[in-house]
Amino acid sequence: MSFAVFADGSANLPKKMLEGITLLPCEYFVDGEPQTYLGNVDEFDGHAYYDGLRNGKVIKTTLLNTQLFLSAFAPVLEKGQDVIYISMSSGISGTYAAARIAAQELMEQFPGRLVHVVDSHGCGFGNGLLAVQAVELDRKGMPTQEAAVFLDAEVQHICQYFTVDDLNFLKRSGRVNGVTAKIGTMLNIKPILYGDSSGHIVACGKVRGRKKAIEALLKKYEEKRSPGAAPKVCISHGDCPEDAELVAEGVRAITPDASITICQHEPFSGAHVGPGMLGLFFHGTER
Repeated sequence: MSFAVFADGSANLPKKMLEGITLLPCEYFVDGEPQTYLGNVDEFDGHAYYDGLRNGKVIKTTLLNTQLFLSAFAPVLEKGQDVIYISMSSGISGTYAAARIAAQELMEQFPGRLVHVVDSHGCGFGNGLLAVQAVELDRKGMPTQEAAVFLDAEVQHICQYFTVDDLNFLKRSGRVNGVTAKIGTMLNIKPILYGDSSGHIVACGKVRGRKKAIEALLKKYEEKRSPGAAPKVCISHGDCPEDAELVAEGVRAITPDASITICQHEPFSGAHVGPGMLGLFFHGTER
């Protein structure tokens, strides 16, 4: 292996997709009590987590700091390997900036080694799918610099569309204002959101009702999916598995050969989208 692949708990990856990826822990606070999420979403009790949010628990997240990256990457560089880290979007977290500071310091400390930080412009499977792709490139023997350029270009092809059930969680994270959240909730308005080309979460539509929201996600999939080989599609949800299955059924109707992974949505960004979040992630022609 010419380079080691790193991601973190926000990547939303189940165990079957983690081979070759080193995950860094994410920390958050539940009613002021610190919690550490190591990253294997199979071990995440999503029902308890999102039920806590439904019942008023206050969850706050923290960025991954520079010291964590220094401690994780240095042993790999000492062994003569390079590092590629797939970061959550710079548009929603300071984690990317912290990783870049560590990368610059380590490359000065280890001349000739490369530490490349990919700004995924996403979260959840939005960076998880890039981490899986990075491992595939390394297995093919692609040099680190070439892989870094390839992955940076691939960022604009990882599509991530999602909806939420309760606008108040987006209000708390500053995505919508209080009046919009109140009116939207009263009228059963469901926003269709996505990670744009600059890494910010923005609305690309709104519909009335959950059924229409699921139909809108599937329409985006049909419009944006890449042609060719059997697609790899990931669906994450905030403790609403029945709705996730409906999305999966819709994907299969469009592309019967799709490889579909369904998981609870990880806790790190889950606090900002809340219970009922429903996300669809796939490789597309463009975002």
